[in-house]
Amino acid sequence: MSQGDREIFTRAKNGDADALRDLLKRHAGRARAALHGKIGPQWQAVLSVDDVMQVAFLEAFLHIDQLNADDDAGFAKWLCRIAENSLRDAIKELSRKKRPPPARQSVRGHQGDSYDLLIDQLVLNESTPSRGAARGEARKLLDAAVARLPDDYGSVVQLYDLEGLTVAEVASRLGRSEGAVYMLRARAHECLRSLLGSSTHFFSEGA
Repeated sequence: MSQGDREIFTRAKNGDADALRDLLKRHAGRARAALHGKIGPQWQAVLSVDDVMQVAFLEAFLHIDQLNADDDAGFAKWLCRIAENSLRDAIKELSRKKRPPPARQSVRGHQGDSYDLLIDQLVLNESTPSRGAARGEARKLLDAAVARLPDDYGSVVQLYDLEGLTVAEVASRLGRSEGAVYMLRARAHECLRSLLGSSTHFFSEGA
């Protein structure tokens, strides 16, 4: 590997956005190839490889600190794994589309209900009842965490989880496909769990 190649990996891992963009451009083709044939015909109307790659690139920027590779082969493997995980999340959420939780139907127009439902989903999907002040404090923590999400992630959580818009409405509002919305939401929930950390213990114990 040339000195220039070593430098671009070092710069990318140190947070240089231009260096990371160069690496993503260099290896996007291999990641796209890894997704070939993995989007079943039942999902192709709402999900494309482009959708997956957009989310994969965002995830790469968010988690560049987790890159251990310092050569092209290692970076390509890392990016392929991110893309495949993003696709897995999308298909998982699309598979649930026909089985929305009953509580979801009552969210629109009832912000308190929407916060409670999102909190329950983040705490290992265990439904817990609202209990006054403790749940109110949990909502404040959740608001602070949502505010720290990347724009695309935060918008999906705000519009779908908290305001009760449908996936189709969120997709239209954001100029994304429905499949992309499902992916963004799944990754956003993972980010929220990470940001909240031990606060999820507070949710389950204090709610």
